Amino acid sequence: MEEPRRLGGRYELGSVLGRGGMAEVYLAHDTRLGRTVAVKTLRVDLARDPSFQARFRREAQSAASLNHPSIVAVYDTGEDYVDGVSIPYIVMEYVDGSTLRELLHSGRKLLPERSLEMTTGVLQALEYSHRAGIVHRDIKPANVMLTRTGQVKVMDFGIARAMGDAGMTMTQTAAVIGTAQYLSPEQAKGEQVDARSDLYSTGCLLYELLTVRPPFVGDSPVAVAYQHVREEPQKPSNFDPEITPEMDAIVLKALVKDPDYRYQSADEMRADIEAALEGQPVAATSAMGAGGYDQDQPTTMLRPQDPAGQTSMLPPMNPDDGGYGYDDRGDRRRGGGQKKSNTSTILLVLAAVLVLIGAIFIGKAMFTHGNKGGTTPVPNLVGKTLREAKESGRNGSFKVDEGGRKACDNVKKGQVTEQDPAAGGEIQKNDTITVTLCSGAAEVTVPDVSSLSYANAFKELSKKGFTNVKQKQEVSDRTPGTVIDQDPPAQSKAAKSTEVTLTVAQASPKVSVPDVTGQDAAAAEKQLTDQGFQVTKTEQEVTDPNQVGKVQSQSPQGNTQAKKGSTVTLTIGKAGAQTPVPSVIGQTVKQAKQALQQAGFKNIQFAGGSSPDDNARVVTQDPAAQTPSDPANTTVTLTTIGGGGGGNGNGGNDGGGGIFGGPFGG
Repeated sequence: MEEPRRLGGRYELGSVLGRGGMAEVYLAHDTRLGRTVAVKTLRVDLARDPSFQARFRREAQSAASLNHPSIVAVYDTGEDYVDGVSIPYIVMEYVDGSTLRELLHSGRKLLPERSLEMTTGVLQALEYSHRAGIVHRDIKPANVMLTRTGQVKVMDFGIARAMGDAGMTMTQTAAVIGTAQYLSPEQAKGEQVDARSDLYSTGCLLYELLTVRPPFVGDSPVAVAYQHVREEPQKPSNFDPEITPEMDAIVLKALVKDPDYRYQSADEMRADIEAALEGQPVAATSAMGAGGYDQDQPTTMLRPQDPAGQTSMLPPMNPDDGGYGYDDRGDRRRGGGQKKSNTSTILLVLAAVLVLIGAIFIGKAMFTHGNKGGTTPVPNLVGKTLREAKESGRNGSFKVDEGGRKACDNVKKGQVTEQDPAAGGEIQKNDTITVTLCSGAAEVTVPDVSSLSYANAFKELSKKGFTNVKQKQEVSDRTPGTVIDQDPPAQSKAAKSTEVTLTVAQASPKVSVPDVTGQDAAAAEKQLTDQGFQVTKTEQEVTDPNQVGKVQSQSPQGNTQAKKGSTVTLTIGKAGAQTPVPSVIGQTVKQAKQALQQAGFKNIQFAGGSSPDDNARVVTQDPAAQTPSDPANTTVTLTTIGGGGGGNGNGGNDGGGGIFGGPFGG
């Protein structure tokens, strides 16, 4: 039997889970930790290409830096060698579930609300990766997993870039990275890409989850990319009347061509989705033009490519990625599919559009040249959104560019916090004002206030700027009035406006302890536990067999006060050790005493009228011979005859020869 392939001396490869354009994914077993993992390896036929090697390693670096429940975790990386060629691999979390692509192909109809919930999971992952400075650039159904428990997990950061590098044009090497149906317009045009490009792709994903078709379909990748740049999508509700206007507005805002008028963060889009799910108004407006676009958006154009590059702008689509027409799925939702466009017709339209745009630019340049000169005052843009600032620029004959984002406390997230030049001066007409947008409240370290009194804890938090402090009480053995827990936790980062909840120790209230002495042990324990007490039990031997199994004493005593939840100790009666009583009938008193005492029965008495004389003979005994008894707590009563006369009031025979005479006499 062939040994399984092992990577890094610990990962045994099993069956193939999937194959992609540059990698294969295996089900594997981590022999060191004894867990199931997924191992992704670069295809052997691509391993000699440095560009594929670099892209694969970039995926490992990007994904390994992200630790979020909605992102497939990376555990390890390494390299294997096949015929002297380095084959890099990534060890990932094994997700027991299916991709959204498989779900869409399964024939199951999703409720619009469920589609929104799934998209929320994607946005949570993107919000985290964007905060870490990483743009995914390839959000699509095939890269989103859904576990059997319904949790969303984003995977495949193979073309992800740090935001600092994301500005590189996407058409370098004459190839647009990303699947055509989910490309943002800036990706298709080869322009700079940032986090808002991921939000456009997420809008495409949500569109397909709602309508079971992407927003744009066509005969070729170029045709689809053209539509992303120039054409407006139909409202999702055109394909399913169950989709609400709020859902339409969310999708169409995510699909706005100009990134400045799109959602500015994953958190902003997620907030709108959560509002829609709760039946609340959404920030996205449905009055954005017939198809969901602002009427004042600037005209956009496809970036011209070299003739040789035009036919290789996008790599061939894998049939497994869903195709372009979705013809085999037209009956799953109401409404028919869009008629496929003819490639040659699209190219003719594209040429006409380019000529028209060229004429517009020439006319604009001439107009601008003829009106050159003059100054305009610099207004105060702080507190405005980027859209509002740009509107001010159009009205005031100046341009507004975003210069970056930073944490701030003076304005809300997404508003202008700084501008250059500052307000109050003048600039030449058509000059540019650079604005910095607020990325959210500045975060500071939450101090550790555990074990402090609530008053002192509040003072320490206030020193750091945390004034929104709440407290809740919790019964604890800790000193009453002291902080035993805090949220957010100590040493974490949080905005000063964050609500801080302090859990303060509260003494347990005292209650009356019930008196259970004399009760059966089980009944006594139940009564105490029902009233919130803990119970421990000890045993002691009792002489009265009726007291076996009953409570002899308790601590604390009944009808005293004790903390609820404290312990009550019960002493339960038990029988002593049992020993058979020896048979002494027919023996002399002396012999009987010796036999009984050797067996442990030292409490010996004589029946009325019986002689305790050593020479007297035993005629009856009580308990009877061989009766199991506790020697320490058992009295053996003997009846005798004969002997030298009754002593201690036990003789009764006048010292005579016994009441029966005969051989037992004298």
